[in-house]
Amino acid sequence: MIEYRMPSLGADMESGFLREWHVRPGDKIKKGDIIAEVETQKGIIEIEVFDEGTIGELLVQVDEKVPVGMLMATIMPPGEEKAGPVAAPAPTAAAAESPVAAMPGPPPAVEKAALPENHIRASPLAKRIAEEKGIDLATVKGTGPEGAITRDDVEHALAAQVAPPVSPSQKEAALPTHPSEAQAAAPIPQAAVQPLEQITMQPGEVAPKPAGPGFSPETIRMAVAAAMSKSNREVPHYYLETKIDMSKALAWLTEANKQRPVKERLLPAVLLLKAVAKALNDVPDLNAWWENGLQRKNSINIGYVVSLRTGGIIVPAIHEADSKTVDELMFALNDLIPRARALRLRSSELADSTITVTSLGEGAVETVYGVIYPPQVALVGFGGITPQPWTENGMLDVRPVLTATLAADHRASDGSTGSRFLTAIKQYLQEPEKL
Repeated sequence: MIEYRMPSLGADMESGFLREWHVRPGDKIKKGDIIAEVETQKGIIEIEVFDEGTIGELLVQVDEKVPVGMLMATIMPPGEEKAGPVAAPAPTAAAAESPVAAMPGPPPAVEKAALPENHIRASPLAKRIAEEKGIDLATVKGTGPEGAITRDDVEHALAAQVAPPVSPSQKEAALPTHPSEAQAAAPIPQAAVQPLEQITMQPGEVAPKPAGPGFSPETIRMAVAAAMSKSNREVPHYYLETKIDMSKALAWLTEANKQRPVKERLLPAVLLLKAVAKALNDVPDLNAWWENGLQRKNSINIGYVVSLRTGGIIVPAIHEADSKTVDELMFALNDLIPRARALRLRSSELADSTITVTSLGEGAVETVYGVIYPPQVALVGFGGITPQPWTENGMLDVRPVLTATLAADHRASDGSTGSRFLTAIKQYLQEPEKL
């Protein structure tokens, strides 16, 4: 039997509230399936399983407070089934000869009380959202256990009400454009340095709905404050910075985007993320956690800082970033950022980051210094790309320049290690075609 316990969704998390089960006893599950939704300070988080089998028992009630590590459910591995009733042993000869009263038979089955005809099965979270949004649950088709209405069912019904039809011409007119050419000394095109925070849904698409009530800017800010205060108290930070000539990267990006459909065009941020991922392969001491010593991680899962429109930040993870192409990274970001802003993330997207990247993007200040998110041991910051004087081979020029910074845990590495890491990022960005 496999025990499923409440996962930790961040170093600052102590407990959460179970808001909805997506499974019931007897359901078959596989790795990656969503089995429940938990409410934390970071929103409603979909928690997933990492085993295959059959749900045994659900041990936590909806709306119950669940501490990290508490047993929530049992899972039977494939091939293991619940044992049937144990057969009574055959009577001994002595017992057979002695008269005994006949054992009473099993009590007759009791039928469940019939629900009223107008009763609607719905999870508490679904009912709460429906009431707030003015959705009549009688018009919603349930897809949960025994036809129960789930949060997703309510949000699909809401999306169907508010999504306006969009013509092809309107879609094309509203899509973002990218520069047709990039010259080293020319002004930097605004579209070429669009920050990831500006990623939005395409016209006609419906953004994920916010997770629900209770997630005020103050709540998010308090969660961030607790984590950052803990980091500043316990982690001995050191900082390094370097400047990177981005002319080759932007020129390559312009040419690459000419060959892509509008919806698939790349932003500079994916080159930065890919360069970080490759540099971590070269300097693995920074792809690690500090928990009773340095623990290097085999997977490179980059947490990307997303600014919430109501204030605060959230840091979802891009898994296996080093094995993704730049196109796959762009696809991942277009999926991740709207869900992050709606506070609709999976548990693994909040708990698995091995390093954090923050990118302020176009129009921002030149330099950003971050605070490490424990138990990670490093954070990379990218400021805005700005025209700056640049000398090469004794010649003075104006180039698009990016300042990259590193905040690192001095228990896990030193300045020499951090310097090699930033230098590797710089070198990879000088050969963008190899990313």
